[in-house]
Amino acid sequence: MFRRKHDGIEHSNEDWNKIPITQEICFDWKEASTYIQEVPFFRDMSEKSNRVEPIINARVLVMLGNGITTDHISPAGSIDVDSPAGRYLMGKGVVPEDFNSYGSRRGNHQVMIRGTFANIRLKNLLANGKEGGWTTHLPTGEITSIYEAAMRYGETGTPAIVLAGRDYGMGSSRDWAAKGTRLLGIKAVIAESFERIHRSNLICMGVLPLQFKEGQSSSGLCLTGRETYTIHIDDMLQANQEVCVEIKDEDKNTRDITVLCRLDTPVEIEYYRNGGILQTVLRLFLKENEKTSL
Repeated sequence: MFRRKHDGIEHSNEDWNKIPITQEICFDWKEASTYIQEVPFFRDMSEKSNRVEPIINARVLVMLGNGITTDHISPAGSIDVDSPAGRYLMGKGVVPEDFNSYGSRRGNHQVMIRGTFANIRLKNLLANGKEGGWTTHLPTGEITSIYEAAMRYGETGTPAIVLAGRDYGMGSSRDWAAKGTRLLGIKAVIAESFERIHRSNLICMGVLPLQFKEGQSSSGLCLTGRETYTIHIDDMLQANQEVCVEIKDEDKNTRDITVLCRLDTPVEIEYYRNGGILQTVLRLFLKENEKTSL
């Protein structure tokens, strides 16, 4: 039956066969493509793993309550014309009727990061009551999209973090919930508790999960999200270590809190040190090739 159904399949679709191909070993990325782009996880990657360094003067990009699901975080559904993703596609010459969905464009990180934290039901406590993918850019105080604020932080070399409540990342395991978080420049998530799989996915993308100590929370600590946060970690970081976070408010008053590092095993420490599981695997591959060549 398989042979009968697939016999001659290589000649059965004229449109498919008209697509130009290359004999190169590596994929020929097309800059003009709005469906497939080379994701920048390996850009400027060194052969050796990174040193663990402190996260200095980070800004809160998103401040959330309890029960945030991966559906709140991950891009999904149709693409709105007035959204950052919609404006990106129109800038590439795509008309709205050809936008398609986030799911169909999951191979283009430029679309997907513009839809991360853009769920219309997301309640970011830094958005002055607006629901959806909005936040306050600091220190300007301007209300803008989460994507645009993240890019502005990136331009100034300002790391971003997320503050959250209980059960952060609950629900289905959606890979873009962690990928989009990483590509927005978010270095750490500080939450009251994490859903197991999303915590693991964050680590695999090189994002540091930190947990408030029992009985503590953003509201209980009177955090507004307008502070700057310095997370004191170094290359001696251990699994489940207590970590000091220095918080400086808008009046330059400083206080320290202690949170729990939710890198739970030495393997997770290694993933984080490498910047994620993809970089870990690639570096191991390079080492094996080096041994083979010797």
